[in-house]
Amino acid sequence: MGTNTRATSDSANTDRLVTVTLDPNTITSINPDEVHEWRVAIYDLLEDNNFRPARVSATGPFALHISIIGNSIVLDVRNPDTFQPIAAHYLSLTPFRRLIRDYFRIRDAYYEAIRSAQPFQIETVDMARRGLHNEAAELLRSRLDNKLIIDLNTARRLFTLICAVQPYASRIDESTSMLPTVLFVCSMNAVRSPIAAALARKAFPGRIIARSVGVNGGKVDQFVHQVMEEVGIDMSVHTPHTLGELVASHFDLVICLSDDALEAVTRKDLEAGAIEHWDVPDPSLVEGNREVVLSAYRALRDMLSRRVRERLESLVSGGSQTR
Repeated sequence: MGTNTRATSDSANTDRLVTVTLDPNTITSINPDEVHEWRVAIYDLLEDNNFRPARVSATGPFALHISIIGNSIVLDVRNPDTFQPIAAHYLSLTPFRRLIRDYFRIRDAYYEAIRSAQPFQIETVDMARRGLHNEAAELLRSRLDNKLIIDLNTARRLFTLICAVQPYASRIDESTSMLPTVLFVCSMNAVRSPIAAALARKAFPGRIIARSVGVNGGKVDQFVHQVMEEVGIDMSVHTPHTLGELVASHFDLVICLSDDALEAVTRKDLEAGAIEHWDVPDPSLVEGNREVVLSAYRALRDMLSRRVRERLESLVSGGSQTR
């Protein structure tokens, strides 16, 4: 069952998050219990929050894209409809190390107390848990002062989410990593390229760096969420990115999944071991009832799954990127 990370917009309160997404390259896990933990943390944060970036003129509601780079967690605030960047802040995890360790220690003690302890013991552990959350929330608000404006309750829930995702960050430094890199590019980074990148990461976990971008920014596609959930991939954490946002300039392989992608990549003048153009259909253009459209999305997923595995096998095995 998929996780809906989009909350209902409240016209009376635009200072809030309505979408939270996670960077699949730096926050990774194949353990369903771990994935469930961060889904719950995202749901709780979206359910009740007060949030806005400081020193910008943009009005809410807002989307938050989270990644972990080195020893910092990146809080990337975006427009929830267009995913255009608004503000991004690096938050060092060093001041939170003790609190994160204590969070898991107290969490485990709380679960153990629920299973076997007397009510007064549960209350004692629960008081320690609340105290830890309050301390962490105050520190988080202090570290984000003049960057993000959040209330205490939102800070508590954001700290819980940081704890949920932080232990599972892959910690891959792309600037020094020897892993092969592949970039998938399509028109909007909403359907074809994110599906291909997600399938590549699933097929070769920890053996490849797979990214995706679009020529332009698209919107979240719920059909993508459904058909990818069917094969065990959570796409609710995907945020569309554009070619213009791309920081890395070198890839072992660039795969263009639309005609305009090939033209844009050529203009971008990326350093690439090889650039390929795959002629794949765009299921978002298919007309018909829901089952007809879903069938088109599933066909794309299955075709890309086979082709990605066949094409990247030699790349991750140390072979040439050229055919």
